[in-house]
Amino acid sequence: MNKPVRRIAIFCGLLILALMVRGNWLQFVQADELKNDKNNMRVNIARYSQPRGNIIVDGQEITGSKEVNGINYKYKRTYKNGEMWAPVTGFSSQVYKPTFLEGVEDKILTGDDDRLFFNRTIDMITGKGKKGGDVITTLNSKAQEAAFKGLGSKKGAVAAIDPRTGKILALASTPSYDPSMVAGANDGENWTKLNDDKNKPMLNRALRETYPPGSTFKVVTAAAALEKGLYKDVDQKTNSPKKWTLPDTRNVQLTNETTMPCDNVSMRAALQWSCNSVFGKISADLGNKDMIAQANKFGFNDADLTVPVGVSKSVYPEDNRPQNAMAGIGQASNRATPLQMAMVAAAVANNGKLMEPYMVDKLRAPNLNVIETHQPREMNRPLTPEHAQNLQSAMETVVEEGTGTEAKIDGVKVGGKTGTAQHGVDNSGNPYAWFISYAKKGDGSPVAVAVVIEGSNTMRDDIAGGKLAAPIAKSVMEAVLKTSK
Repeated sequence: MNKPVRRIAIFCGLLILALMVRGNWLQFVQADELKNDKNNMRVNIARYSQPRGNIIVDGQEITGSKEVNGINYKYKRTYKNGEMWAPVTGFSSQVYKPTFLEGVEDKILTGDDDRLFFNRTIDMITGKGKKGGDVITTLNSKAQEAAFKGLGSKKGAVAAIDPRTGKILALASTPSYDPSMVAGANDGENWTKLNDDKNKPMLNRALRETYPPGSTFKVVTAAAALEKGLYKDVDQKTNSPKKWTLPDTRNVQLTNETTMPCDNVSMRAALQWSCNSVFGKISADLGNKDMIAQANKFGFNDADLTVPVGVSKSVYPEDNRPQNAMAGIGQASNRATPLQMAMVAAAVANNGKLMEPYMVDKLRAPNLNVIETHQPREMNRPLTPEHAQNLQSAMETVVEEGTGTEAKIDGVKVGGKTGTAQHGVDNSGNPYAWFISYAKKGDGSPVAVAVVIEGSNTMRDDIAGGKLAAPIAKSVMEAVLKTSK
């Protein structure tokens, strides 16, 4: 081979080698980056070239796919009772990134999950189109309906859990929206309108908003008093004065909203009538370190909780002595999601055992084979069984003859705690109304609930957890009791 031909051959060989290197670089190194590039429409076009799998509640599909025969997309996502289920499903859009279960389980729903490889191979051989799998939830449709209807025009949220397993039974948030509004390629106007709405209808208040938990947190403070040995049971006198002054202050007194006596009462009576001075003093006596430790056992300060949707972190803060006393009654910088407070009620109801909350029971292939089943997992043990049962007794007194009588259910033991949480500069905002509770039958408690009302048309002086939130919790518990096996 003469010299010019050899040079041309070497040059062509280098070109081929560069082409191979570039091809492999694109295929294996930059594949994910190119796939997720916002300007790459091919992924979305492929995603909506066939129907998505569905999200299932009580054996019924709450999602669907509609053939639209658009220029780029053949199918569009649809929703049944979209407003009610939006905090669970989130949305799947031809334009915007999917959220909540639609986002977390996107690969299963599109059929791209590696566990569906066999199904894809069979479909390819038989000439069938690719199909998505289904997400089977733990949700109870009757409980969700009761929660959503109970909230009505109020701004707030409901979270309900089965304390025995951690299964999430209801997640409601209002105001809400219909995910179908943003499912299509030409829904930009709806997207802008929803995101500009000051009432934040796309915010999942049950999982993603934190509030001062108010007096519902006194259940955690009572648990800390029992676990740390400050008091032996809920009927021991608390040695609390009629007027209690916050520590490290000259004369800043923690007042009580109730007209009932709160001096030297037991924790049972203090829960029954929601005595601030008693639980502020308990928090101060225990100290910030012990209060944080007890709150953490219930799930506070956990930034990694997923259900499998991510949950905002509830916070019991490191703080000075007077602020710690206020945090012990659910004020100051104490913040909690409704799901977190449902977890508190659930742990007490389940004799001190806190189960990890979850809302996906099974993942199912298009051929109906189950490819994954969630197994209940213990998350922590915030209380001993003895202390949990002692606290149950006090919470049941709250419902039977205290501030939570609106949650009574005939023939069923119901424990609860009301809360009215102040917020805003100098407490200028309308209070948040809270209620946490559980219902108990002979075989244990099938449901624990947390309700928060962030805003309503109720006059400020009439805002109270017992009036606004307890009736909603009652309706959710009744729905579960009627449908539980």
